[in-house]
Amino acid sequence: MQKASGKKKFPKTALVITTISAPNKCLKLFAEKCHKNLIDFIVIGDKKSPENFSLKFTDYLSVENQLNLDFSLAKDAPTNHYSRKNIGYLRAIANGSQIILETDDDNFPYQQFWKFNSTPQINTQSVSCNDWINVYRLFTNQNVWARGFPLELVDADYLPKAIFKKEKLKAPIQQGLADIDADVDALFRLSNKSEIKFTKGTEIALGKNTWSPFNSQNTVWHKIAFPLLYLPATCSSRLTDIWRSYVAQRICFDNNWHVLFQSPTVYHQRNQHNLLKDFEEEYDGYLNNYQIKKGLEKLKLKPGEKKIPENLLKCYEWFVKHKLLKKKELFLLECWISDNENLT
Repeated sequence: MQKASGKKKFPKTALVITTISAPNKCLKLFAEKCHKNLIDFIVIGDKKSPENFSLKFTDYLSVENQLNLDFSLAKDAPTNHYSRKNIGYLRAIANGSQIILETDDDNFPYQQFWKFNSTPQINTQSVSCNDWINVYRLFTNQNVWARGFPLELVDADYLPKAIFKKEKLKAPIQQGLADIDADVDALFRLSNKSEIKFTKGTEIALGKNTWSPFNSQNTVWHKIAFPLLYLPATCSSRLTDIWRSYVAQRICFDNNWHVLFQSPTVYHQRNQHNLLKDFEEEYDGYLNNYQIKKGLEKLKLKPGEKKIPENLLKCYEWFVKHKLLKKKELFLLECWISDNENLT
């Protein structure tokens, strides 16, 4: 991969994307902007990716390339699944990244995308409510909800007994929203064709026991949260980042970490989707998202960064016990944990 020259403004950073497309306008733009901003650009291919994929300023890894890496997860993770992105995270960690950005191949960055926080330590507004919160409604007056938000609550009070305050906090996971075709579920898209434009210049951090799904569309991860990047592989690709977000939040709570939501730093020009297929892949979420929170809340986890691997196993064991994920998930998770430990 060709390296950019110039003065470094941020800790070593990588942008990770997975794609089955040939280099498109979006990927080319990210490659050029990453080069300009001294950011590694890692693109993970899959079985359906073009054999001749080639893009300047890009560290592209085909499935064959991935199998040649010294990561046990690369050899056992399923193909044709969004969770192949895990290999990209490991690649970034192996290269010494302190910050990992992630998005998809149909999101176009605003200039603000490249002005992410260089540290998890921030001074901002937080909200706490000890319940689910419809974060999207803090950025728009439109009746919209994020993919993964429980359907039981879409018409309920989106700020149940919320307490707002300005404080210094640690938010190692920072989710940017996406304009135009926001990351909503198939039910919303089937019933509502309107474009979504969110408020600019706003951010809010979710306090302890304050729940909202976050996705992999536009997210900044700081090093202390890298173990939480793991995307489960035995659920659908429409659920993997959502269920990851529940696990990550649950573990954040015990470390007194917040999850930050920010105004859009990308706009989404969505690749063609079959909405009924999306609905089918989200179905287990519609039925179970509300109860997953309750189940994870009952787990007895231990605070501290060193306890994250143990806590990850406890959380995903709960999913397997309740038949939401397959037993193989625990083996893949152990590969992820082992790979991470070997890189530190």
